Amino acid sequence: MSVGTIILIVLVLVLIGAFPSWPHSRSWGYAPSGVVGLLVVVLLIMLVTGRL
Repeated sequence: MSVGTIILIVLVLVLIGAFPSWPHSRSWGYAPSGVVGLLVVVLLIMLVTGRL
């Protein structure tokens, strides 16, 4: 496995964990998962273009 693949897997797991499911984080909305989702998209583009 390359380092980029490992980073991508970790970010996908963080994206799943960032959904507001706990009572204290419901008021956060989708901001945490939105930021992580944006990072995953950027990393996917970097992996496809070969820059990572």
